Amino acid sequence: MAVNAVSSSVDIAVSGLRAQSRRMNVIAENLANAHTTRTTGGGAYRRKEVVLDTAGDDPTGVRIETIRTDNETPLKRVRMPGHPDADGDGFVTLPNVSIPTEMMNLVVASRAYQANAAVLKRYQQSVDTALELLR
Repeated sequence: MAVNAVSSSVDIAVSGLRAQSRRMNVIAENLANAHTTRTTGGGAYRRKEVVLDTAGDDPTGVRIETIRTDNETPLKRVRMPGHPDADGDGFVTLPNVSIPTEMMNLVVASRAYQANAAVLKRYQQSVDTALELLR
């Protein structure tokens, strides 16, 4: 195995760890703001999602291309006449965050993180075994 291939596999796993960690943070932000009806920018919170891309032409990992705000999914309107943010008809505009969808995305990101961590663990075990054989 070439040295470049080893460092490349480690780089790929590390980039995957970073990307999935960021995804989990954004999902946690979405979940925390699932009922936020008023933001500093005005209006209800809008769901965010991490857009991933390959890290260049050579497949050496993944990078975070952008964190985009979901402006396509409509906000929910719920009748809550006593709410401080209710309009004249008693409707409140709620975020476009679906808790079940976010929880599913969180599980997927968590499993991907675990898979990348397992790659690093296996690499460390193979290095330890190689060093033991050289003694």
